[in-house]
Amino acid sequence: MDEAARRSEEEWRHCLLPQAYRVLREHGTERPGSSPLNGEKRAGTYHCAGCGEALFDSVTKFESGTGWPSFFRPIEGAVATTTDRAHGMVRTEVHCAHCHGHLGHVFPDGPPPTGMRFCMNGVALRFEPATDQPAG
Repeated sequence: MDEAARRSEEEWRHCLLPQAYRVLREHGTERPGSSPLNGEKRAGTYHCAGCGEALFDSVTKFESGTGWPSFFRPIEGAVATTTDRAHGMVRTEVHCAHCHGHLGHVFPDGPPPTGMRFCMNGVALRFEPATDQPAG
């Protein structure tokens, strides 16, 4: 088990910005349309803002019209799910498989090929643009 997986809540509070802590550790939700990642169109990888693990490849990102960054498939093994019964609803919560930070929810109304919409809080993600590959 590495350092991120062993952090205490006090350590998480110290290393995350308040809004990121509220989402990742307290299962909060950012306001729709508030994430700069909504408009991100470059090739790259979306990582967990808590521990840095790679979660989604940019080729799986799509415009869902919901106000949150959405993806149709995570990187294999990167996320895990649990049943969320909060707020009088039953939803499927998505969290980082590595540090267990809350990322958002997944719904069965996404595009092909999976039909799934991983609706993520942008504050729970960090985008890393792809590096240019040498001509070959």
